[in-house]
Formats: sequence, C-alpha cells, structure tokens
Amino acid sequence: MSSEMPYVIRSVHDGVATLTLNRGEKFNPLSEEMLDALQAELDAIKSDDSIRVLVLAAAGKAFCAGHDLKQMRAQPSEEYYKKLFNQCSKVMLTIQQMPQPVIARVQGIATAAGCQLVSMCDLAVASSDAKFAVSGVNYGLFCSTPSVGLSRNVSRKHAMEMLLTGEFIDAETARDRGLVNRVVPAERLDAEVGKLTASILAKPAVAVAMGKQLFYKQLELGIGAAYQLAGQTMACNMMDDAALEGVQAFIEKRAPGWKK
Repeated sequence: MSSEMPYVIRSVHDGVATLTLNRGEKFNPLSEEMLDALQAELDAIKSDDSIRVLVLAAAGKAFCAGHDLKQMRAQPSEEYYKKLFNQCSKVMLTIQQMPQPVIARVQGIATAAGCQLVSMCDLAVASSDAKFAVSGVNYGLFCSTPSVGLSRNVSRKHAMEMLLTGEFIDAETARDRGLVNRVVPAERLDAEVGKLTASILAKPAVAVAMGKQLFYKQLELGIGAAYQLAGQTMACNMMDDAALEGVQAFIEKRAPGWKK
C-alpha cells in the first residue's frame, strides 16, 4: 500500500462516524503517522454535534499490533520515546474525554498498545476470531502504558497475568474478564455493532455526554467525592429539556418526544 494512502479512513452515516485504521498489511501499528492521523480525526469529531457515536475499526486481519517497533528502534533516545508515548497517551485520553461514546470493532488481534486502544474505548464488540495480549514483556519491554487502560477494565490479577506472561487470551475470555462487551461470529460483527449504536442513538445526546464524563471522573475519586460529583451531574441533567420531557413522558405513560 502506498504511503500516500490515508492512515485513517473516516466515514459518517446517520450520526455514526467510523474511523478505520488503514495499514492492514502491517497490522495497523500505532506509528507516529497513525497517531497523528487518529488525533486529528478525534479532535474533529469531538466538536461535531452531528456525530453521536464513534466506531473505531481496522482494515485487514488485525485490529492493531501496537506501536511500530521498527520505527521506535530507529530512533533510540529517551527524549524521542517520551514524546512518542505522550503522543499515544493523548490519543487514548481523547477517546475517553470526548462526549461521544466510542465503540471498538475488533475483528482480529489486538496486542500491546492495540489492546490498550480497545481498553480505552467505552464499549467493545469482538469477533470470535479476535485475540488480545499485552506482549511487550516478550521483547523486554513491559507494557506500562497499556497497563493503565487494561487495569481499569479487568481485575488486577488478570491484568498482571497478561502483563507478566505476554500470553494471548481469546475473545470469550476477554469478554468474561471485562475487556470487551460482546463476542459474535465474524459475519455478525457489523450487525452487533449496529445494535449498540442504534440503542445509543435512541437516547438524548446530552444525557449520554454528561453520563460518560461523569462515569470516568468518579472512578478516580474517593466515594464521598464521587457521590458529590454524581449528585451535581444528576441535578444539572435533570434541568435539561431532554430529562424533563423523559420524566414527564414516564408520568404520562407515553413515549418521550426528544429533539434530535
């Protein structure tokens, strides 16, 4: 594939944007160029009110094989590595901080920073063929940055087992451990992602955005501060027209007439 081909392909349909990692022949590594392309697309989407849901997909057999190790090895300096990992962390945090829910559509292997990418998405649907690993330790590099997202999805001992052994887990195990939400045969992957997007699109955008923001903030707080923030968020949410209409519709036993 020519280097002139876009690293990320964007499509939008009925309020759902899809970003497709477009280096399938190389297993979609998170090179500097891929990270730059992803960041630019995420920044554009997060401020676009017409986009309600983002699906993160990938071309080829693999979802994402993590960082581009050849590119990393070509520039062996601590300054370069710090810059690269900061660049990657910014992408991961943007996914979590943007108002739209982000769904990972995982059709193949997701390793190291690719597994991290799945963990930082709000939801994940995987093909039964997909596999997951944080395999840097096999090459002498503990997956420190991937451990941040991984440890916030699965239990500590499951996370440590993956990080210390570098071994793959299959899609069913990933679902049982909390890394992905749903596992379906490959031919049903798009339909299952469509079910999730349709369910989210049926809800008021303001409630979804406020809820996503609150969810991640309260996880990092003590329980008292978490309840305080949650209460403030619910009070603000309740004053929004969508919530007022939704509650009134419940009282009147009718379907809510939300403005899209």
